[in-house]
Amino acid sequence: MKVCVVIPTFNESKTIGRLIDDIKALNLNLDILVVDDGSRDDTSDIAIVHGAKVLKNAKNEGKGASLIKGFTYVLQNNFDAAIAMDGDGQHLAQDLPLFVRRAESSDSQIFVGNRMKAVKNMPLVRILTNRFMSWLISAITKQKISDTQCGFRLIKREALEKIKLSSTKYEIESEILIKCSRLGFKIESVPIKTVYGLEISRINPLRDTFRFIAFILKETWILRS
Repeated sequence: MKVCVVIPTFNESKTIGRLIDDIKALNLNLDILVVDDGSRDDTSDIAIVHGAKVLKNAKNEGKGASLIKGFTYVLQNNFDAAIAMDGDGQHLAQDLPLFVRRAESSDSQIFVGNRMKAVKNMPLVRILTNRFMSWLISAITKQKISDTQCGFRLIKREALEKIKLSSTKYEIESEILIKCSRLGFKIESVPIKTVYGLEISRINPLRDTFRFIAFILKETWILRS
């Protein structure tokens, strides 16, 4: 399976080099694409030095816009699957083989990381938000998805070819699951570790909660119409 790891980044100069090195050390022959979302630091330069392909947005457009650009690259370059992961150190390269092995042995199209089996170090607000959103998205998709807000996931080519994504911000994670489910694609969960340290969440609790709600209402209305 020819796989490209797509890493959307914004000012991740402190962590991106080590992440790329960790991925390469696995010797899985994974291509690495860093989509720099208008960083003001030297994220792009570091990524290039460490051996990643880099696409750069002229300005900050949002995680969703960066992922869409990355997925377009994956399709244009004939990859069999994309693995999306964050560049801030929360997602571990050591978990990548779990996704690849599961994808090679399953006919499912989407494989989503599940952090909810070990939440000891996860901030309480994230636990509550993740459990609520996972319940809601699971109900909409009619599939049990344990951690719908986890951005660490593998998506096979067939799904990438058929879904039409439009979200430019963080709601893209929900959009992918809802639209893939609508097309009949099966979604599986993959237990992963997540590291919580000094990283700063860029999700605005008030603004992004309203955005999530508006998106869910829109998608639910489309499903019923």
